[in-house]
Amino acid sequence: MNRSTLSSSNKKFTLSISKAIDGFLKFKVAEGLSQRTVDSYEYYLNQWMNHIGDQDVAKIISSDLTNYLAWMRTEYKPKRWNGNEDPLSAKSLRNVYIALRAFYTWLNKEFNLPNPAKEITPPKFPQHVIQTFSKEDIEKLIKACIYSREAQTEQRHKFVMRRPSANRDQAIVLTLLDTGLRATELCSLTVEDVDLKTGKVNVRHGVGGGAKGGKGRVTYLGKVARKAVWRYLATREDGSDPKAPLFISAGDRPFNRDSLRILIRRLGERAQITHVHPHKFRHTFAITYLRSGGDVFTLQSLLGHGSLDMVRHYAQIAEVDVENAHRKASPVDNWRL
Repeated sequence: MNRSTLSSSNKKFTLSISKAIDGFLKFKVAEGLSQRTVDSYEYYLNQWMNHIGDQDVAKIISSDLTNYLAWMRTEYKPKRWNGNEDPLSAKSLRNVYIALRAFYTWLNKEFNLPNPAKEITPPKFPQHVIQTFSKEDIEKLIKACIYSREAQTEQRHKFVMRRPSANRDQAIVLTLLDTGLRATELCSLTVEDVDLKTGKVNVRHGVGGGAKGGKGRVTYLGKVARKAVWRYLATREDGSDPKAPLFISAGDRPFNRDSLRILIRRLGERAQITHVHPHKFRHTFAITYLRSGGDVFTLQSLLGHGSLDMVRHYAQIAEVDVENAHRKASPVDNWRL
């Protein structure tokens, strides 16, 4: 479709890119997307608008988007805090494409405008190697939760001290490992979201629950992790308040993604383990779950994935046959209908 065709078919309708972006973002907030996702869309779309100008959104055609993505790949110099001007990674370039595609998909549904992003092949990016913790790594991390680094003075022998936040940090590590929760989901939990009798953990729907896409779900804590959470809450004055955050950081404030990431990174440094971050516990949970005999369909539900794509990736690493898992679970085959 060329520009003249577009201008004639949409002659009576004019919408600037800036107004369209504003409406799109408000729609996504109302839809229940996480603030992080909305902020990402806002950043990439405004960056695109600043490059091409605030023109009529209906005049944009596929070649405009293709040229922009090509410019981002070859000529754009990112402004990073460390001064690094390396080109965008393939994953970041794909995020730009996803923002543009979501934007024009919304415009197509709301205003029946052509969707130029439909004709563009998504930028490919290599799948990152999934890293997991070993049992020994977890044991070291738990020890790092409980005890300080070994100290030695001239007057006395080497010694370690129990850390003031030992109960909390141990409960966080075991909860992340036993549930496969995302960082934001863990930070959003309240006391009433966790049933310490049954182990049921309720990831609430909507932005408040921290779930990706606002989709809540139920996952579970085992006995050891439940005891750790109970032990931690027993030391808190608000530990029985249903609305209190499940985990609090310094100053009695709820954790957020950044403060949780810093805590986990420091535990890793104390344990002398590299590449320690909250999402690595999620990977470890998924791989261990499958290797322990769990099925891919239940894992998809526990992790809150909308499709089996990521679960298949876990299954490949765990050397679990998804086809065999489906064969065992198929009601049509097993019921001999």
